[in-house]
Amino acid sequence: MEYTYELELRSVPFEHADSVMLRSAQRAELTARYKTEDSEPGVKPNSDSVVVFLIAYVDGIPAGCGGLRELDNGGFEIKRMYVTPAQRGTGIAIAVLRGLEEWARAQSAAELVLETGTAQPDAMRFYEREGYNRIDNFGAYTGEDLSVCYSKAL
Repeated sequence: MEYTYELELRSVPFEHADSVMLRSAQRAELTARYKTEDSEPGVKPNSDSVVVFLIAYVDGIPAGCGGLRELDNGGFEIKRMYVTPAQRGTGIAIAVLRGLEEWARAQSAAELVLETGTAQPDAMRFYEREGYNRIDNFGAYTGEDLSVCYSKAL
């Protein structure tokens, strides 16, 4: 039996209740993977640094998210990409990523960068499949053994 669903991408404030809920679920998953509550080097994204935050709603229920943080060089870094376990493999992550890429293109961004970690091989495969290329660790991730960085020309 084939199931069809309605997918809606919405730009919401970083502190929106659905954003907080999805980011908390992501944090719990990362804490379990890395065995620490603080596995992210550098300054954490916040409502001042995240310039756009998208939530994917499936039939009205928050199913995934992602945002862009503005960098000092005027570029953008993908932050807080997450899809609920029940919705993985359904195209939600691709929809959020495409939405972020479109937003960045509209701002005349030439590329996007991101950091993920060695305990997230699924994320590494996803970004590589979506055209992101591994780069030297940048910024706060420089010298971090658990960090893996990527970029994609837009």
